Amino acid sequence: MGSLKTLSGGLLLGLCLTLLGWGAEGQWNGRPKKEISGSGPINLGQQQRGTWWPLMQTRENLTEVKSIKSMFQFRTFDPEGVVFYGDTREGEDWFVLILRNGLPEMQIGKADILVSVQGGPKLNDGKWHLVEISSQEDFVVLEVDGQKALVVGLKSKETMEVLTGQIRLALGGILVNLDKLFLPFQPEMDGCIQKGNWLNLSTPWETELIGEPWPCYQNIQPGSYFPGTGLAAFNTTDLPGHQTEEGGITIDIHGDSTKMEGTVLSLNTPGQELPTVTVKINNNPKKVILTILKHDTITEQSFSRLSLTLLKNQVNMDIDDTHLTFEIDSIPDFSRSWKEGMILAFGGLPAITMSPSSYRSSHQPPLTGDGVSYSSIQYLKGCLEKIQVQGQDVDLDRALYKDLSVSSHSCPSEV
Repeated sequence: MGSLKTLSGGLLLGLCLTLLGWGAEGQWNGRPKKEISGSGPINLGQQQRGTWWPLMQTRENLTEVKSIKSMFQFRTFDPEGVVFYGDTREGEDWFVLILRNGLPEMQIGKADILVSVQGGPKLNDGKWHLVEISSQEDFVVLEVDGQKALVVGLKSKETMEVLTGQIRLALGGILVNLDKLFLPFQPEMDGCIQKGNWLNLSTPWETELIGEPWPCYQNIQPGSYFPGTGLAAFNTTDLPGHQTEEGGITIDIHGDSTKMEGTVLSLNTPGQELPTVTVKINNNPKKVILTILKHDTITEQSFSRLSLTLLKNQVNMDIDDTHLTFEIDSIPDFSRSWKEGMILAFGGLPAITMSPSSYRSSHQPPLTGDGVSYSSIQYLKGCLEKIQVQGQDVDLDRALYKDLSVSSHSCPSEV
């Protein structure tokens, strides 16, 4: 086809074909670029936390687009994040496919129209799903495993025009300004794509990834994976626990401790050099070490569930069916300190010497000279199958800081 035309009010062909892309506002961040295959496997989880910048991107002249269909296999346990994006006219007409609560959601912007629609089957079950997007006259059609999941029809008051220029395709990020979105969402996606066919184009993709791309493991299980090189940290003011005083604050960790090594969690009070509470695992020999200030307690057993309850001058630790109680006069009033702001880290021991409120909005790790360091020589290696505070699941994508190496929603599995 020599040129593509938008039908009067019809969906811009480039919209529905969009899939993996260019840089924000069409610009790169200036880091070295390298080519990568768009046929996968592609691990979306290696995108830098807190950024809307696409993981991979490409562009092609519309005169080279011969297909109106893109398809790929997709697998995730993550309930929310960007899957792919595309646009024409340098972002004037755009499309994005995301997950929200595990359900597919399409947002489309074209001329005087802004549309958002959600539905179809949940895709965050950890299984491979065949996803297909096509343009069918005035409709964009999303199919999942051969069944229609979403059909979106659009008609614009704009007159028919010849569509020229380029189509931009992006994976793991968007190119339009955030204020153009119909509804905001969390951009990070811990998922994998493979066997992608993007409009039958052979144009190479480009990425700014440093180092080798992450693999897509053959088998995965739900959980948060710490490879031994980074941690995730929260300001306790962003976590539950502000309404309960008598019952204390409970932190639950689920997982097979025999397959963990290192610091599971640490609770840090700003201005204090030593962490207030830490839990470490050593499997040679097998032991769980609870440290409260400078006091160590060693329990020679493994666990599938560990629970800490923080009271005024007391810490309770339950390791499966074993209950332990520790009373130390110098323990702070956890209820008050929790509300004022402590740093709860999973997977390591951050150094905290400043108030959390002074850096709580930062998406990047503050420098040590500014009072905070997320470096550690005791990082956790292993899978935390579930993390809960006050009985509510903790999503590492919502963390104050999360190292790029940490996977929020999936762990490699042996079966």
